[in-house]
Amino acid sequence: MLTDPTDVFEEHRAVLTGVAYRMLGRAADAEDVVQEAWLRWTADDRTQVREPRAFLVRITTRLAIDRLRHVQSRRESYVGPWLPEPIVTDFGPAVPDTAERALLADSVSLALLVVLESLSPLERAVFVLREAFGFPFAEIATTLDRSEAAVRQLAGRARRHVDEGRPRYDVDPAQRRDLTERFLAAAADGDLQGLLALLAPDVRLVGDSGGKAKGPLRIIETADKVGRFLLAVAQGARDSYEFRFEEINGGPALLALVGGKVDSILQTEVRDDRIACMYILRNPDKIQGLSLD
Repeated sequence: MLTDPTDVFEEHRAVLTGVAYRMLGRAADAEDVVQEAWLRWTADDRTQVREPRAFLVRITTRLAIDRLRHVQSRRESYVGPWLPEPIVTDFGPAVPDTAERALLADSVSLALLVVLESLSPLERAVFVLREAFGFPFAEIATTLDRSEAAVRQLAGRARRHVDEGRPRYDVDPAQRRDLTERFLAAAADGDLQGLLALLAPDVRLVGDSGGKAKGPLRIIETADKVGRFLLAVAQGARDSYEFRFEEINGGPALLALVGGKVDSILQTEVRDDRIACMYILRNPDKIQGLSLD
């Protein structure tokens, strides 16, 4: 059994970071919250702590709720659509179970994190703790200082919001990568019809530039509009980029690099063998800190 406070904290750091990131959608904010949790952990009287994991999750969740209430007011003035800060997700041999891997991937997907933005901080906390990490309702109630009945109500409301707000996408990573590669080839060839054949009629393109890079300031919808926009972008930057794939937020993403540095991240969501949604991240504040090998 670990007794050193640093060792105990490090044992649970991955869970704490996971909770904070899913709560906030921004890696830097999550790291700040975990660091503050560490400071409180070292300052508190730990002799009365019987379950360090539960205690640390409680601290981290409450700090994340406070931070979320602050950043939500900032996001109201954000320029253009807002997307979460991307993270590289490589679960590796630590998560050998396919079902568990799929659950973890889904819990950090851009599609889910965007919908979680519509929840209240308490709803989001309950959803993350219950759906992503499987905490019992009684433990969540203690974490949030609410009754178990109130937590169950929050969980039900959060689940309904998520089910209503998140379209159902196919999750096969190989298919998503294949369609992205075919999209890239069609765009490079200037093949509009080839592009349109890959896009769902009601496809949506969500671009996040934060007003700090070129990008659409509104969501673009329908295959024709999305296809023509992407074709124009591809033709204007045909020789500027090198490309590579990485697993970002639980799924394959196409990274466009200039001079070895990430300039843009494109990720697709697939439905019925066609691209149903495209996310393009270009805000340098969100992608410059992306950890790549």
